Amino acid sequence: MPKPSVSPPKAGHSPESERSPLFIGSTEKTFRVLHAFDGPSRHMAMVDIARAAGLDRSATQRVVYTLEALGYLYRVPETRNYGLTSKVLQFSYNYIRANELIDKASPYLLDISRQLGETTNLQELDGHEIVFVARFPGRHLVNIDIVVGARLPAMFTASGIAILSRLPEERVKEILAQTPLDPMTHFTEINPKKLLERIRVAARRGYAMVENETVLGDISIAAPITDHGGTAVAAINISVPTTRWSLERVEAELAKHVQVAATSISKSRLSTFRR
Repeated sequence: MPKPSVSPPKAGHSPESERSPLFIGSTEKTFRVLHAFDGPSRHMAMVDIARAAGLDRSATQRVVYTLEALGYLYRVPETRNYGLTSKVLQFSYNYIRANELIDKASPYLLDISRQLGETTNLQELDGHEIVFVARFPGRHLVNIDIVVGARLPAMFTASGIAILSRLPEERVKEILAQTPLDPMTHFTEINPKKLLERIRVAARRGYAMVENETVLGDISIAAPITDHGGTAVAAINISVPTTRWSLERVEAELAKHVQVAATSISKSRLSTFRR
């Protein structure tokens, strides 16, 4: 079963680091080392961390030592490998606790999950990817690899398409240009013209659907959550297995659920902005 994609750190400084004297290079190196663990390896030797982070061995050794001393990395007993500790979860916890959107959306996600018995998720856009920020598994979970914090290419997902359908076309084309058009399954649509067209279709319908494009055996339907100006800030989706659902049935029975929930969450956020 395909795993959600990750964005490994890139070698070299970002444009911001080259322009601003305020940029702290050592901080960048620290996050490169932490992001080295974005890949499939749970435990990594120093040489592998250095390679994944794009750093030399000396810099990697200093950063790893510091992170171990601070409690963010640990040395696997009787090996030369390192792994992340649970302390890194504090950042995720703080983000979820402070995220008003998650707080507003969670009751709707829980209600759908309990009422339908299917998995429902809340996703936000980050660059060319969607990030799962809340997840309520149903009785028929399709992909156990996807958890809060997982990422998938926005262009290939119902939630991503729904969000993009409520963004300016110029921004959509930028995201398309940033997206590696590497198929995740043999059903993944990678034709740029067709990708743009289905975003336009989603804009007209108010929801988006995909089947088998990121995970085989999965159908997903999603609707955008918008701000007071009508621009998407997130999406809510329902994920169901193809063994029990068809696209036609999903559209007939589930479109109304994601649209009503998305509209209600959008209005809830709007009332908050007006106060």
